[in-house]
Amino acid sequence: MKVLQLGKFYPIRGGVEKVMWDLTRGLSARGIACDMLCADFEQEKETKVLTFNDRGHVIVVPTLRQAAGTMIAPKMVSWLRKHAKEYDLIHVHHPDPMAALALWLSGYKGRVILHWHSDILKHKALLACYAPLQSWLIRRAEQIIGTTPVYVAQSPALQDVQDKTTYVPIGIEPIVYDPAMAEAVRAEYPGKKIVYSLGRLVPYKGYAYLIDAARYLDDSYQVLIGGTGPLRDSLQQRIDAEGLQDKVRLLGFVPDERHAAMYGAADVFVMSSVMKTEAFGIVQIEAMSTGTPVVATKIPESGVSWVNEDGVSGRNVAPQNPVELANAIDEICKNPEKYRTFADNAKKRFERVFRYDNMIEKIVERYEKA
Repeated sequence: MKVLQLGKFYPIRGGVEKVMWDLTRGLSARGIACDMLCADFEQEKETKVLTFNDRGHVIVVPTLRQAAGTMIAPKMVSWLRKHAKEYDLIHVHHPDPMAALALWLSGYKGRVILHWHSDILKHKALLACYAPLQSWLIRRAEQIIGTTPVYVAQSPALQDVQDKTTYVPIGIEPIVYDPAMAEAVRAEYPGKKIVYSLGRLVPYKGYAYLIDAARYLDDSYQVLIGGTGPLRDSLQQRIDAEGLQDKVRLLGFVPDERHAAMYGAADVFVMSSVMKTEAFGIVQIEAMSTGTPVVATKIPESGVSWVNEDGVSGRNVAPQNPVELANAIDEICKNPEKYRTFADNAKKRFERVFRYDNMIEKIVERYEKA
């Protein structure tokens, strides 16, 4: 079997690209020939090939321009037209209109699996133009794989194809941190219970509500928000206006050497997202892999609250509700026995559902059934 992962960008910036990268790496390491075709996010001029091993490669084609969150990459079409016949199965990752167009124009006659990471929600005009191609892609696919049972069951676009729809949870290698580095982070906030969150500072992440939640937490808490994005200035202004400078800190970019230690130092991880754009939340399973309880939000039609099992690995609360966020954080952190139960269950849920090897094994099963 020779497989092509098709779609999205390089370098790796988001969850879809990470899943494609991890599948290419994991499948090729198991002896299954697997390549990844994607568009260059940094708009290099030449096609480049990155090599995992003799069975796994990443082909990065140049991008003409970026529009509505999509890379316009005509060379993706020409490359696929030339090489499509080499593959027994093409695994296309949605949403990526450029990848769908390339598949349609390639003339490929083999098996297709569609990985439905999320609906197109932000660019309504794009969806109106893309809808016929999206419908073709849904019909063309032999199987459609989501990342949670909730999202694929409730996606409006998939209601008529539930008979060929399933899910494979995203899996990662567990986060391993240096205890000394984690203690060094904790020493920066002596005597504090650390509430940690990580992500791009964009509206759908709901960080304004996490900042507001700090008003309902006592002074034993320290809220730390890692990440960069266009809302940094407005979020800092909100912190300053509410007099929360001592309780809430925006950390900016968290470097790799500090990334794992932050999870190790945290008492609780919070995902305050408010929109279905947040379909899964990989940072939740990163936190769970370190035995850190999670507070997340019950976003309608999203898989976020399925990933974090309410009352088991943490608590799920209504979106846009600072009081509920604060109460959930308090509930987890104020009772040592309950805290240990949440922490143990978070680690167990990760091991049972979200390990990297589990994802690879389940994808191989899907390929064998295609």
